[in-house]
Amino acid sequence: MLHTISAFDRLGEENAFAVLARATALAHQGRDIVNLGIGQPDFKTPQHIVEAAIKALRDGHHGYTPANGLLATREAVVRRTLTTTGVEVSPEAVMILPGGKPTMFAAILMFGEPGAEILYPDPGFPIYRSMIEFTGAAPIPVPMREENGFAFSAQETLALITPKTRLLILNSPANPTGGVTPRAEIEKLVKGLEAHPDVAILSDEIYDVMSYDGETHCSLLNFPEIRDRLIVLNGWSKTWAMTGWRMGWSIWPNGDKGAHLYDKVRKLAVNCWSCVNAPSQYAGIAAIDGPQDDVDKMMRAFDRRRKVVVEGLNALPGVSCITPKGAFYAFPNVSKTGWKAKKLASALLEDAGVALIGGPDFGVLGEGYIRLSYANSEENILRALERIKTFLGK
Repeated sequence: MLHTISAFDRLGEENAFAVLARATALAHQGRDIVNLGIGQPDFKTPQHIVEAAIKALRDGHHGYTPANGLLATREAVVRRTLTTTGVEVSPEAVMILPGGKPTMFAAILMFGEPGAEILYPDPGFPIYRSMIEFTGAAPIPVPMREENGFAFSAQETLALITPKTRLLILNSPANPTGGVTPRAEIEKLVKGLEAHPDVAILSDEIYDVMSYDGETHCSLLNFPEIRDRLIVLNGWSKTWAMTGWRMGWSIWPNGDKGAHLYDKVRKLAVNCWSCVNAPSQYAGIAAIDGPQDDVDKMMRAFDRRRKVVVEGLNALPGVSCITPKGAFYAFPNVSKTGWKAKKLASALLEDAGVALIGGPDFGVLGEGYIRLSYANSEENILRALERIKTFLGK
């Protein structure tokens, strides 16, 4: 037996990939599987973005890039941030990373250790808790409640902060619930954080363009009073259907209090992934600076699918679903079906050919819910809903 450190025994999983693997295996056996489990747009990456990567390869961009990303890529993020938030940031605060997860990894690793506490959304993206536990810090769930539209409560969040709290993780629009926290609630939280000046904030804004029904995304960058301890996570995967390109960015604190964090994550990059490959970075520039018609088309399609999903789920026996305001997920309540959530999700995959994710895979407060991704065609969504209806009606 080779003995590894105990931290690796605490690492969790992102079960969406396990469900994807099982769905793929069943499909290879000849089963017809409708996959509403994985959070991946079913659209192709827009062609002008693909062509930019091809051109970069043909132009000879085959070597190492700076650990923090090409200056041109970081400057593109600066332009995009100004456009979407009205806030001007320095390219020296922007880090280009291989996806969104490395920002979580770096931020949680910086602040997590035995004796520390890190607050995270629950239900929420499972890697938050997994990485917190890896560091030995105590994971403190911030409840995302259905009766609150799956938005966080500023009052409830602030009440969880203790002298041991090092980091607060926020996510809006949210995975897995589709919740969007209103600006007024964010303002209350920021005001309350004045009493906790040593708590850093990681704001996961990867779904920033995905909001509906007149909701608008409120970036934490809009609050200069916390800018010196704010880390913002974003990237290309969802907005431009670039999940496989592994392209993310983050914006790190400025000012005397937090500016040193940037060099820490740069050193982590040098020690871990070295850099992000050049062709993907040129594709990322084209995504930001090029036409956004395909993005608009995707958002309109997601909105149509969202309405189909909510109507269909609320017609199922024992199922109720509030209307998600953001991202491309619905988080229906299945507690009245008589099934535990994970067992229901497993049975739907094995017996009905529909891949979904059980709510407990997103946290201790996820029991009684399942996550359905509507990043699939309307035709497939309708097929899935019909299969679920037949299964529950047995």
